[in-house]
Amino acid sequence: MPRLPRFFAPATPQHIIQRGNNRERMFDGPSDFAYYKGCLEYAARKHDVAIHAYVLMTNHVHLLATPATAASLPRMMQAVGRVYVHYFNKSCARTGTLWEGRYKATIVDSEGYLLACMRYIELNPVRAGMATSPEGYAWSSIHANAYGAADPLVTPHQSYRELGRSRPERRSAYRSLLGMPLDSALLEAIREATQHTWALGSAEFRSAIDTLGRRSSRLSTGRPRKAGR
Repeated sequence: MPRLPRFFAPATPQHIIQRGNNRERMFDGPSDFAYYKGCLEYAARKHDVAIHAYVLMTNHVHLLATPATAASLPRMMQAVGRVYVHYFNKSCARTGTLWEGRYKATIVDSEGYLLACMRYIELNPVRAGMATSPEGYAWSSIHANAYGAADPLVTPHQSYRELGRSRPERRSAYRSLLGMPLDSALLEAIREATQHTWALGSAEFRSAIDTLGRRSSRLSTGRPRKAGR
């Protein structure tokens, strides 16, 4: 089956996942995480991508980002890959690909879904059993979004800004959201959308995305119904 073309809609965020080849490690220690983060910060700024949330796991990364143009995100990911793979291969005396194919990205409805996607990303280390709390994991935007730590990689999205009139209010409100479990149906929707590069959002949002010329959700199964039945 041919790959679906990538989504792009102006001023609309995307959830991106990049995995290591065969689910192998992409990072061997703090210096690798720091180098990748530096590459990402430089490439995001150069190619005009605003990153709202991220987590760097040992064998994959999650990003929630808004690209300024259709070319912004692919150029950013290409730039990061070109520099980081060379660095990692050299430092580990290895050759060949590091990524498991191309990155996956799904467009995200800001209304009702963006903050849930942020929580999904920043809670990933807890779900994976790598930390007992999201703030216990070092390589995540949780420290900026929930606790106000300086992080030049993070640009708050408007949905996050609307959580409060001041930065302390927004951080407090976001910490309250983090304390609420994600609904199982919403978790499944996020995973399905990202796995298949569909749109994550309401029926109205997905219908609007369909007008871009790229289907936004699973095709219906079974034979088409005949007229009059």
